[in-house]
Amino acid sequence: MDTRQLAAFCAVVDRESFSQAAERLGVTQPAVSLQVRALEERLGQQLLDRSGRRVEPTEAGRRLYRGARRILQLEEQLLEDVAAAEEGALTGTLSLGASTGPGAHLVPLLLCEFQRRHEDLAVALSIWDTHAVIERVVEREVELGVVGALRRHRSLVFEPLARDEIVLAVPPGHSAAGGRMSLDDLRGETLVVMQEGAGVRQVVEEELRRAGLRPRGLGSKLELGLQESVKSAVAGGYGVAFISRTAIEGELAAGTLAAARVAGLEPSRQLYVVRAKGRPPSRAAEAFLGFAAERLG
Repeated sequence: MDTRQLAAFCAVVDRESFSQAAERLGVTQPAVSLQVRALEERLGQQLLDRSGRRVEPTEAGRRLYRGARRILQLEEQLLEDVAAAEEGALTGTLSLGASTGPGAHLVPLLLCEFQRRHEDLAVALSIWDTHAVIERVVEREVELGVVGALRRHRSLVFEPLARDEIVLAVPPGHSAAGGRMSLDDLRGETLVVMQEGAGVRQVVEEELRRAGLRPRGLGSKLELGLQESVKSAVAGGYGVAFISRTAIEGELAAGTLAAARVAGLEPSRQLYVVRAKGRPPSRAAEAFLGFAAERLG
């Protein structure tokens, strides 16, 4: 039901006059008359008795007036609540998904600092591979995703967040630890790779192709899922692996892993925030994106 029609009707009943109702509402008298007439036509009943000097409600009009007043009061309260929410503290839950690289270090720390600033807000971070994060955003299971690979999708918007360096993780006692190795040396290593769909794997394979190498030519026989499995294999001395530097900051500091570079390869990637196209961001999501841009800019 059109609340403008209800407001016009109630104003006429309150003032017992179309002209005074129009003055109260700040509109013309014909506009008030049109709204009331449209309401009467919709309900199929006469709501006002216009025969006397004063306009009075009919029996049907009195019944409508009581309910209309409640609806208008509820509308006013609702508008006040929404306005207060727009100005007040962030509440509710901000749900995000992140791929394993940014989800290991960068995004959790950003979220912790952001939540500390907004104590009434809860945050929920889930970690998947890049493909799964994108699918969760498409299905609107999470509001935002942070991924390390761009996937064209007509239902999504990708926005740059930060640059991410990719290094070759090696055991701490490796001869190339802290230094460089040649492409020929890399061919002689056991290369541990992440599963299909991992953003780092996609970026590294593209970089190898630019260097004139076929990824399959490296002969990797260890495909171990996602980041944690790969890190464990390298730390255990079973091979080397390309991985996001932000994902192994803790291991580098602890000395359980070391980083190396490969001559002729400079893999890096753009991290993106992905969100559903056409979905207005919540206040929490908008605030987080502004916060992240400020911290990483």
